[in-house]
Amino acid sequence: MSPRTLVVGDVHGCAAELDELLRVAGLEPGDRLVLAGDLVAKGPDSQGVVALARERRALSVLGNHDAHVLKARAGALDALKGTHREAAESLTEDDWRYLEALPLWLDLPELNTLVVHAGLLPNVPLDAQPRHLLLNLRSLDEAGQGSTRVSGGRPWAERWPGPRFVVFGHDALRGLQRHPHALGLDTGCVYGGQLSAVWLPERRLVQVEAHRAWVSVGD
Repeated sequence: MSPRTLVVGDVHGCAAELDELLRVAGLEPGDRLVLAGDLVAKGPDSQGVVALARERRALSVLGNHDAHVLKARAGALDALKGTHREAAESLTEDDWRYLEALPLWLDLPELNTLVVHAGLLPNVPLDAQPRHLLLNLRSLDEAGQGSTRVSGGRPWAERWPGPRFVVFGHDALRGLQRHPHALGLDTGCVYGGQLSAVWLPERRLVQVEAHRAWVSVGD
């Protein structure tokens, strides 16, 4: 029997809200915790989020902000600014190893589910999905081309045909997205919205309110 699985949307350094969400959700030893990427940057405690993920043996996918912070490991710390630099400077060696090992997607076959940070192009094999779209996709234009912008067309998940169910984050501007074969969980906690999660396989939503807004949308 597979473990209960809780998938959490973009945390962005909001460690207190993540801790509260796990308590409200009733996460128990033996349950599987999965994060949909963007663990770090923008919020107040990136290191606390990564430490909690490590302590809980959470699975996670790589988010675009995680990838940006990882540039510091390639000697580009001076190129990072603001909360990305703060996040990079706060991480321990164990935290770095955790982030460096994050995949671009997670396959949960027993749940017929994929977890990805931003999105997937319909009818494109997983191993042929462009990395920058796995990390940044938001929309599809009329021709089915991927766009990183909300204004670039319709939500990609609206046109995801299944049969695999996809849980994703990244698109705080659109907020909670419920589609027949996909669920978007970025509800803008770091912007003062909510931190959202879903229990699988029953697809039961759990949310907590942000303690405050740390940045404005678009920052």
